[in-house]
Amino acid sequence: MFYEPRHGHGLPHDPFKAIVAPRPIGWISTRRKDGAFNLAPYSFFNAISSRPPLVWFSSDGVKDSAVIARETGEFTVNLVSRRLAEKMLETSIDAPPGTSEFELAGLTPAPCNLVACPRVAEAPAALECRVTEVLEPRDLNGDPVDATVVIGEVVGVHIDEAMLKEGLFDVATAQNLSRLGYMDYAAPGEIFSMRRPRWQDR
Repeated sequence: MFYEPRHGHGLPHDPFKAIVAPRPIGWISTRRKDGAFNLAPYSFFNAISSRPPLVWFSSDGVKDSAVIARETGEFTVNLVSRRLAEKMLETSIDAPPGTSEFELAGLTPAPCNLVACPRVAEAPAALECRVTEVLEPRDLNGDPVDATVVIGEVVGVHIDEAMLKEGLFDVATAQNLSRLGYMDYAAPGEIFSMRRPRWQDR
């Protein structure tokens, strides 16, 4: 089949995110100016440079992580392992303002070395980042789309030493989680489904 996105796909669900997969999950932690912590997962996330190390995350719509990162100039990326999948999913809930996703998911905020926002202590690795650019993407007509792209330079790296094998970061041990299409996720050797929780169902 062939389709033009502007005319629709005619399928039960949009296949775009299933085609552009697997995608690493950026579990983004930030700290508001009033000191409150925020934690949310983004499957529109990746590295874009190694010298210097740059990463980016984006979401459909205006989300807290992008707003806070823009205001404070920093964020932390936490690596999601298979064993943290369910806790990561809990932090994706549409919680009311003021809710601590760390507390909601039973996670431990740990201090970072070079940025004020916390990292997830249970994560096998974390990247401390300072914002270099915030982009407002546009479509072919030059009109702004409902997305914000935050780019940051990695200024500090935390690694759980249990993840190091002969000096290499071992993905098989870390069990890096990635997002597939629809409700599907993948870890090395496993594909499974999880449905995003809704606050009203609690």
